[in-house]
Parts: sequence; structure tokens; C-alpha cells
Amino acid sequence: MSTRLAFYSVSAVVLIGTTYSVLYNTYLDTSNPLLTHLPHPLGKTHYWANKANPMNVYFIKQAWGWTSAAFLFAWATGTPSTRTAVRLTRWLTATATWLIFTAWFFGPALIERIVLASGGECVLATPSGDPISLPAEYCHAHTIVSPATHPNLFTSSSSLVLSPDWAGARPRLRKGHDVSGHIFLLTLSILLLAQQLGPSFTLTRWSTPHTAAVWFNMALLGIWLFASGTTSIYFHSPGEKISGYLLGLACFLLAQVPGNMISAMTPHEKPHSS
Repeated sequence: MSTRLAFYSVSAVVLIGTTYSVLYNTYLDTSNPLLTHLPHPLGKTHYWANKANPMNVYFIKQAWGWTSAAFLFAWATGTPSTRTAVRLTRWLTATATWLIFTAWFFGPALIERIVLASGGECVLATPSGDPISLPAEYCHAHTIVSPATHPNLFTSSSSLVLSPDWAGARPRLRKGHDVSGHIFLLTLSILLLAQQLGPSFTLTRWSTPHTAAVWFNMALLGIWLFASGTTSIYFHSPGEKISGYLLGLACFLLAQVPGNMISAMTPHEKPHSS
């Protein structure tokens, strides 16, 4: 799959899936603290709307790990002419953008900062369904909060309905613009893998390990495109899905900059067979 075809494919999938979600009201607004902790309303009748489906649990939640494994497999099994610093630099830059937006950026990840800047709050979902607002640092810490672990937080009247045996939950940032992290990551992964497969198709022959690597990459591309569709149909508001797609596209373009600089300074060699 060429980079251009990958771009057209993921763009069409996200657009069609998002449009479908609006026309048929199939999406779950994950920014709504009253809804986000509940099962998807369509979870019992639509298999992919259930967050416990294997693709979500074993693939999407570990998406960058799978993407990195696929890229490194193809890169390591290629020929010296395709095992270039340019390709490695693009993957490293994309990995850095993933970390900055989803894990840490001199403190909270940028996606968390976007939620707070757009009016988000740190919310703890309780068994009664009544959310409790907490200081933002509790969400940044990503730890379980309960009456047993943080008794000082449960001094209001709302705490009276909570059992002291309640195990607690992890508070989440809600109410603001919750950029779809899944669409962001899937878009970035699809574009990066498609681009990184390009050098393999310039070779006249593939070794057995490289053949396996190429098929692994192609299979993962198919899974990521399908996952983009299910996420677009069932989760996040339309604006959050579109912003996730645009962010993924922007990070892919950003990943080209260091690689292009290296490419401009490196003599090009003609690829040969593996």
C-alpha cells in the first residue's frame, strides 16, 4: 500500500464512519462524565461497540507497540540499502510525537492539556452514577481513588452514598474536547507503516524473514483501517474524531522533517535484492 493510498483510505474510513455515527446516532460521547463509564448502549447488539472486544483489548490499546514491532521487523530484515537512518529517524520522531501527546510532555501529555484548556475537569465516576470533581493532579497521576485511599476527598454529602468497601476508580478528564487518541494513533500508524513499506517494493527479491515482515505489516494495516472504522462509528463525538485524525496527520508530516534533512545530506544508493 502506497502512502497516498493509505492517506485516501484512512481519510475515507474516518469520514464515512463519522458521518454514519451522526446519521444513525451510534457514537458514545466519551467526554460526558455521566455516560463515559457506562457500557456502550449498543454494546449488546453491536459487537464492535463493546469495549471488551479482542481487537480493542489486544490490538488498539497496544497499537504503537504493534506498529513499532511491525516496522522494526521489516527494517531489520531488509537489505543494507533499505535499512536506512532516514527510515529509522522517521519512526523515532513519530514515537516521540506519540509520547508527547499521549504520555508525557514536561508533565501532563498534550492531549490532557487540550482537554483542560477546553473546559475539561478531573472527574471520578462513582457507583451511584454521580461524578465527583477532583483537582486535575489526580487525573495526571493515573492512580485509583477511593474512600479508603483518599478519605479527605470524600467529605461532602455525596460521599454518604458510597460504601467504605468500594474499591474506587481511576479519575478521568471529562467535559472538555477529548481528542480521540485512538483515531490519532491509528492514523499515524497507518501512514507510517504504508510509507515504510515502500522501500521493500523496490527490491527485486525478498528473503523469507522479510517476506514474513511485509505480510505482517500488510495484515496490521488492514486491522488498523478496520479499527479506524469501528472507532469512528461507535466512540467519541464527531469533532473529537476529526481532531484526532488531523493530529495524526500532522504528526506524520512532522516525522518527515528530520528524515528529509538526513536524506538531503546522504548520497542515494540503488536498492538491491535481499
